[in-house]
Amino acid sequence: MSIISLIIKREFIAKVRNKSFVVMTFLSPLLFVAIAVFIGYLSSMKAETKRIAIHDETGLFASDFLKENKKGSEFKYLNLSEIDVKALKDSITKENFNGLIVIPKTKDNKDLESKIEFISNNSPSISFIENTQDVIGNKITKLNLESAKLDTLAIQKAQSEVNIHLIKASGEESLKGLNEIKIAIGGAFGYLIMMFIIIYGNMVMRSVIEEKTNRIIEIIISSVKPFQLMIGKIVGTSLAGILQFIIWAIIGLGLMFAASAFFGVNVGPTSRISPELMQSAQHELSGSVQMYIAELWNLPIASIIIGFVIYFIGGYFLYSSFYAAIGAAVDNQTDSQQFLLPILMPLILSVYIGFFTVVNDPHGTVAVAFSMIPLTSPIVMLMRIPFGVPWWQIAISVSLLFATFFLVVWFAAKIYRVGILMYGKKPTWKELYKWLKY
Repeated sequence: MSIISLIIKREFIAKVRNKSFVVMTFLSPLLFVAIAVFIGYLSSMKAETKRIAIHDETGLFASDFLKENKKGSEFKYLNLSEIDVKALKDSITKENFNGLIVIPKTKDNKDLESKIEFISNNSPSISFIENTQDVIGNKITKLNLESAKLDTLAIQKAQSEVNIHLIKASGEESLKGLNEIKIAIGGAFGYLIMMFIIIYGNMVMRSVIEEKTNRIIEIIISSVKPFQLMIGKIVGTSLAGILQFIIWAIIGLGLMFAASAFFGVNVGPTSRISPELMQSAQHELSGSVQMYIAELWNLPIASIIIGFVIYFIGGYFLYSSFYAAIGAAVDNQTDSQQFLLPILMPLILSVYIGFFTVVNDPHGTVAVAFSMIPLTSPIVMLMRIPFGVPWWQIAISVSLLFATFFLVVWFAAKIYRVGILMYGKKPTWKELYKWLKY
C-alpha cells in the first residue's frame, strides 16, 4: 500500500471514529427537522394584539378602520374621535395605546393626503403603515369618484382578477412557485457544500496546526513528503464528508418516499398526474401536496445528486488546499484569521449570486459565468442544475474546477513544504509569496 493511501486511511478512520462525527451524522437531520418545526410553530403563533386609537375629525374613516378588526389582524382599532387629541397623546405616553391615528378636518381631500399623522412611542412596522395608507387611500379614492359623479359600484365590478394557469409544452398543467422550490433545493445543496467546505477545511487546517505545534510533524516528515501528507489529509477528510452526505441522502430519500406513500403519490421517472386529477385537486390541500411531491420527483434528482458529489469533491479539494497551506504557515488558529477572509469571500459571493441571480435568470450571462468560475462554480452550478443545464456547460465547469485544483495544489504544496517546519514567526503575505519561489 502506498504512503498516500496509508495517510488517507489514517485521516478517514480518525474522522469517522470521532464521537462528534457519529453524533452529528445522525443528529443533524433531526436537528434540521426540529428547527423547521420550531420555525413553523413560531410563525403560527399570534402576535400580541396592539391597540390603535383613531381620532377622526372628518368622521369618514373611522368606520373603515373598525372593519379591519373583523379581519383578525394583530391590530385592534378604537374610535376615540370624541376624546381630545391632547388626552389621547398623554395616553400614548402612558402606553395605554400602542398608537394614535390623527385625521384632521381639511378643506378638501387633496389637502388631507399630507396632513394625517400617526403618533406612537415606537416606530411602526412597514406593513402597518402600508395597510393604514391603503385604508385611507381607498376611502379617499372612493370619495373622489363620488364627487366626480362616477358610479363606484360599476367601477368595482369592472375590476378584474387574473389567475394565469401554467401549462407545460407537453400539455401537462404546471404549478406556481416551482422556480422557488428549485432554487431552494439547489440553494440547500450549495449551502451544504459551503458549510462543509468551511467545517472540513477548518478540520484540515486544525489537524496541520496541531501536528505542527506538537512537533509530531517533524517525525512524519522524515518518512513522508509534505505533498503526500497534504494530499492524504485532504482526501481522507473529504471521504469522511462524502460518507456523511451519503448517510444524509439515504435518510432524506427515505423521508421523501415516506411522504409520497403517506399522500398516495406514485413516484418514479415516469410518474405523472393526469390533468383531471390536477384540476380536481386544486381546491384540496392534499391534492396540492400530491402535485408538488410529484413535481419534486420529476426534477433531475440523479443529476442533482451526482453533481453534488462531483462539485463537493472538487470544491472541497480546491479550498482544502488553501486551508492546508494556511495551517502549515501559522502556529495557531488566531494567526490564521488574516488569511481566511480571501478564502471565504468567493463562497459568500457565490451564495448571493445564486439567490439573487439564478432564481430570476438561471441561464443568464451572470449565472452562467459564475457557474464556470472555479471558486464559485460548486455553489452556483448546483443552484442551476434543478433548472436544467446543458451537459457541455457542466463538463466545462467541472474541467475548470479540477484543473484549478491541481494548479492550486501545486502552489499550496510550495507553501506547505516551507511552512510545515516554520515555528515562532507570524508569516505575512509577502513572505508567503517568497515561499512560492522556493
